[in-house]
Amino acid sequence: MYIANRFYQIAGTIIFLFLCGYVLPVFFAAGKCAAVLLAVAAAVDAWLLWKKKAGIDATRRCAARFSNGDGNRVVLEVENRCHCPLHVDIIDEIPVVFQRRDVLFRADLPPGAHREITYSLRPVRRGEYTFGRIRLFASTPIGLLMRRYTCGQPVAVKVYPSYLMLDKYEFMAIHNNLDELGIKRIRRIGHHTEFEQIKEYVKGDDYRTVNWKATARRNQLMVNTYQDERSQQIYSIIDKGRIMQSAFRGMTLLDYAINAALVLSFVAIKKEDKAGLVTFSDRFETFVPASRQSGQMKLLMENLYRQQTTFGESDYSSLYVHLNKHVSKRSLLLIYTNFDNIIGMERQLGYMQQLAARHAVVAIFFENDELKTFAARTPRTREDYFQQVIAEKFIYEKQYVTTILRHHGIYSLLTSPDSLSVDVINKYIEMKAKHLI
Repeated sequence: MYIANRFYQIAGTIIFLFLCGYVLPVFFAAGKCAAVLLAVAAAVDAWLLWKKKAGIDATRRCAARFSNGDGNRVVLEVENRCHCPLHVDIIDEIPVVFQRRDVLFRADLPPGAHREITYSLRPVRRGEYTFGRIRLFASTPIGLLMRRYTCGQPVAVKVYPSYLMLDKYEFMAIHNNLDELGIKRIRRIGHHTEFEQIKEYVKGDDYRTVNWKATARRNQLMVNTYQDERSQQIYSIIDKGRIMQSAFRGMTLLDYAINAALVLSFVAIKKEDKAGLVTFSDRFETFVPASRQSGQMKLLMENLYRQQTTFGESDYSSLYVHLNKHVSKRSLLLIYTNFDNIIGMERQLGYMQQLAARHAVVAIFFENDELKTFAARTPRTREDYFQQVIAEKFIYEKQYVTTILRHHGIYSLLTSPDSLSVDVINKYIEMKAKHLI
C-alpha cells in the first residue's frame, strides 16, 4: 500500500485547522470532524482497492528480436477487473541500456475496461537486452491510497542488424517504387549475356555478332557466341578496427556498415547474384562464402549479430592473403572502412591494389557530417577562421582520397552514414550495369 499525495494534502489541511483551533475553538472542532472523515474515506478507499485479489492485470507484447537502428514497437495491455473505475500509473521496466526515464503512462480505466498502450524503442547496439516487470500503481476516484501490482515476467530480446530495413526494401520492390528510397534506375549497357566463344558463321546467326578481327585472321566469317549471364559474387568486407568505433547519432560506423551490408546482400540475392561476407580487424575473422541459397540471408544475419569493433589497427595484409585463398573467381568486393586522412589510406593502398588486380574493389568510407556543418558556418572571430580552415582541410583530404584510389584502379564511395545503404546499392547497380564486375 502507498499513500497518495491527496492524503498528505488533506492531512496538512487538518493540521492547519488544529493549529488555528488555539485561536478560535471552532477550527479545532472542524479539524476533528475532518480527521474522522479522512479516516473513514481512507478505509473505504482501502476496501475498494483490496476487495479483489487480482484487481488489475497487464501484459507486454513485443517482437522476440529487435532491429538495430529502427523503432521497434512495444505494446502494453492493461485490464481493469475491479467493479469500480481506476486511475493507473504504468511503469515498464525497459532495458537499462536505453537510459530512458519517460516510460511512464497514465490511464483511466472504467470497470472491466481493456486498454492498449504503444510505445517505441530504438536500440543503437546489437546484443541481448532484458525487460523487467510491469509495475502498476492503481487508485480509485477517492485517491487517498494506491495499490501496487507487479505483472508480466522478465523477457530477453535480441537486437539484430536492421531487418526492418529489409522488409521496407522488399515492400517497395514489390510495388516497383524503389526510386522513392533513392535507388536509381540505370540502363544496362550492352548484352545481357556473357561471351562464350568464337565460331564459324552459319546461316541464321546474328550479323551483329560478327567478329571482324577473327574474320580477317581466318579469312572466313567468324561470330561471337554468348551464353546466359551467370550470377556474380558480391562480398561485403567489413573493417572492425578502431577507425569504425566512431559514432553518428548513437550508432557506430560498424553498425551502419553492418546494416548496409545486410541490405546489399538482400538486393544482390534478389537480382540472382551470390552474396557473401568477410569481417577482419587485426586478423582475418569471419568468412561466409557467396551464395544465393534460401538460407543465406539468415546465415549472414547470424554472423553479423555479434560483430564488435576492436582497439587495434586493421591488418589488410591478412585480408589479402585469405581472400586469395578463399575467393578464386572474380568478384565485387565492397570494403567498408573509414579513411580519416591520406596517410591512413596510403598504408593500405598496396594491398588494395593487389586485390583490385583480381577483383572489382570498392572502398566505402564516411563523410563527417558534423565537420561539414561546422565548416559551413559563418566565421565571426579570428579563431573561427582558423578552425574553419582546418575543418575544410580534413574535408578536402577525404575527397582527395577518392581521387587517389581511382588513379590506382580502385573504385570508391564517400558517403554519409544516413545515406550509406542507398548509396551502396546504387553503386552496386551502376557497376553491374556497366559490366565492371
